[in-house]
Amino acid sequence: MSPLADATVFELLHLPEAVEHLVFPYEVGAAARGRRGRPRERHRQGEEKGLGDVPVDILETPTAYTFFLDVPGLSKSDIQVTVEEEIMLVIKSSGKRKREEGKEEEEGACKYLRLERTAASFKFLRKFKLPEDSDASRISARCQNGELRVTVEKRPPPPKDLIKRKTVQVGIA
Repeated sequence: MSPLADATVFELLHLPEAVEHLVFPYEVGAAARGRRGRPRERHRQGEEKGLGDVPVDILETPTAYTFFLDVPGLSKSDIQVTVEEEIMLVIKSSGKRKREEGKEEEEGACKYLRLERTAASFKFLRKFKLPEDSDASRISARCQNGELRVTVEKRPPPPKDLIKRKTVQVGIA
C-alpha cells in the first residue's frame, strides 16, 4: 500500500474521535472538575468515563495484526483481553500500580522525598473492531516488561479456484 493510502486509512479509522473532539471541545461535568473551561484531553474510541487513556500501536503483517500497549506496573492477572461477537477486540484493566512502601528502620521511619510516579488506579478500556480477514479464534496475548502484545491471526485468503464468477448480460433500456 502506498504512503498516501496508509495515511488515508489511518485518518478514516480515527474519524469518530476527531468528530467527537470537534463537537465536544471542552470538558463538562465531573470530568472537568478543576479544569473548567479548559480544552478536554484527547478521547479515544473505546474509553469510558473514569478510565485512563492508553495509547496503542497496531502493526499489520501478512499473517496477523498485533496490538502493542504500554502497561507498566501491571501483572497479567490485572489485564483482560476478550472478543465480543467475533468482531470486537476488548482490552481492559482494573489493576493498580504498586508503590514501594517505606519500612521502619532502627533510626527512624522511611519517607519519600519525591513522588512523581502515580500509584493510583491504572484502569483502561479499549475496543477495536476487528478487520474482516481476522480470525477471532486465533488470538494470543502476552504481557512482558510493561508491554502488552495482543496478536490476532489473519484467516488465509480463499483459494482462487473457489472464487465464483458470474457473467451478467447487459440489456438495452
